[in-house]
Amino acid sequence: MDHVSLSDLETMEAADGVHLAIMAGTDSMNVQHFEIEPGAAVEEHSHPHEQTGFIYEGELTFLTDGEEVVCEPGDAYGIPGGQPHAAENRGEETVRGVDIFDPPRENPTWQE
Repeated sequence: MDHVSLSDLETMEAADGVHLAIMAGTDSMNVQHFEIEPGAAVEEHSHPHEQTGFIYEGELTFLTDGEEVVCEPGDAYGIPGGQPHAAENRGEETVRGVDIFDPPRENPTWQE
């Protein structure tokens, strides 16, 4: 069994104000922690992985299929593989949350 603490994570800045770290993983999924600073955004992208997640601090606005979905602390979400999506922190507080990818993201492009 692997055990990982948030304080031990090596975080990378994937885009201005967007900080990501792979927390743990298995052969069938992995867990990624993220922090998105106020005013920062994740540009529209898609990937073959199913993505589910949970927000525990801040408020994140997802943009997908021409709709906006606001997720607040305590909210979970699911994004099918292949679906284009973006996210923006329009608030004044850093957004913190966790994503789970299935299958696992091996060497995500933000790690390059």
